[in-house]
Amino acid sequence: MAKKIAVVPGDGIGPEVIAQGMRVLETINEQRGLGLEFVPFGWNADQYLKTGVSIPPGAMDDIRNHYAAVYLGAFGDPRIPDMKHAADILLGMRFQLDLYVNYRPIKTLNAKLSPLKHHDHVDMVIFRENTEGAYVGMGGNFKKGTAEEIAVQEDVSTRKGVERIIRYAFEFAKATGRTSVCMSDKSNVMRFGGDLWMRTFEEVAKEFSGIEHFHMFVDALTMQMVRAPEMFQVIVTNNMFGDIVTDLGAALQGGLGMAASGNIHPGRVSLFEPIHGSAPKYAGKDVANPTGAILTAAMMLEYLGHRDEAAAIERAVMAAIDANETTHDIGGSLGTNAAGEAILKRLQL
Repeated sequence: MAKKIAVVPGDGIGPEVIAQGMRVLETINEQRGLGLEFVPFGWNADQYLKTGVSIPPGAMDDIRNHYAAVYLGAFGDPRIPDMKHAADILLGMRFQLDLYVNYRPIKTLNAKLSPLKHHDHVDMVIFRENTEGAYVGMGGNFKKGTAEEIAVQEDVSTRKGVERIIRYAFEFAKATGRTSVCMSDKSNVMRFGGDLWMRTFEEVAKEFSGIEHFHMFVDALTMQMVRAPEMFQVIVTNNMFGDIVTDLGAALQGGLGMAASGNIHPGRVSLFEPIHGSAPKYAGKDVANPTGAILTAAMMLEYLGHRDEAAAIERAVMAAIDANETTHDIGGSLGTNAAGEAILKRLQL
């Protein structure tokens, strides 16, 4: 039976970069007989503005029960200033599908892309807890709109949520031959949640005696990621700090256009997306970098068990970068379509 992949191009530059990823995926699927069925979903700002509906009733259950993965573009449109449809779709999938692992590999594919003069080979993985923290929306306003207004935003951590993301980080390190895990937080200020994270980190670490573990405050972490990135192999952190440090990681590997991500629940349907956002001002101009979307396609294939095909995509990307056949943001002169073609023609299966 074919594995079904939901394809959600989204808004802005999303459809353009996902189209390039789909060219690669469809080529591999046909040539290697992977048995993948790609099903387009028209969830985007246009649909929301027409219908007032972000996700049709029953659609999330359909994805949960009948799909192996979701390949997502980006969401955000200036016509919807509160970003309601984006929150409904992206955060909705993360929470309703319980995609608790945000997986972000940070790897320079070519030394010329790194902004670091003395550390041109960065290779670390960041795991961000994806379903708790400040993103659960707990809190409220008192006396809103007055001079005495009070706003409270709560950061929520559960033992279950903290333990499973920390355990996943250690298991990943063990499975991939990495020898250290760093947990980062701000427990000197956020004492209660920080205490839970720290105790859980130490307890889980005891089960992985061959892996070094250490803790670092997030402000020190950001400094050391720039100063001495070789310190880090696997980093695990909470939802808010993970959101921030993974963008820093993207900058170290060449910019947002290079970065892939997975939102994963092991063994279940999971979501894969480039992290660059919808960038509405660049939509339709054939300038967006498709590399992140193509590397995201590779990540999805690896999750689905097609490791060799994923590696072939990464090699094709590296070959195109070596030849400087890329978009302007990473030093080339090609448009989105031509940059996708440059990668596709180097794909050797």
